[in-house]
Amino acid sequence: MADTTNNDVTTLTFERAIEELESIVKRLEEGKVPLEESVAIYERGEALKRRCEELLRQAEARVEKITLDAAGKPTGTGPLDIT
Repeated sequence: MADTTNNDVTTLTFERAIEELESIVKRLEEGKVPLEESVAIYERGEALKRRCEELLRQAEARVEKITLDAAGKPTGTGPLDIT
């Protein structure tokens, strides 16, 4: 695995971060990674997980719900109620 720092995680797209996170999980599940490397990639995985959560929160904040009239026709948009 390339020697990367957790700082560069902040520039990754959601798709790239989740792809790398899935790769890390697969390697850890196989159990064939030396302990020191396991710890390093686990820490990277945590940083990737936080990046994905941040990007999902940002996307969630931009989502709007479509408002409908009594006949069920779209009338516009409003803020999404996240409860």
